[in-house]
Amino acid sequence: MEAEVDNFGFQKADSDLDYIQYRLEYEIKTNHPDSADLELSPLAEEEKTVTVQLKSHITDS
Repeated sequence: MEAEVDNFGFQKADSDLDYIQYRLEYEIKTNHPDSADLELSPLAEEEKTVTVQLKSHITDS
């Protein structure tokens, strides 16, 4: 039961972060249309590694 609760918490956090990213991108495009060349920088190798580890932890739980 505890693992299910932890897994739900991770899934909710991941969903919340996705929504925040979407909203930020929308606000930037809406309020600063002249910054169309503005792009998010790709993840650094360390960030990619942590992302993979977190996703692995979530699926293992």
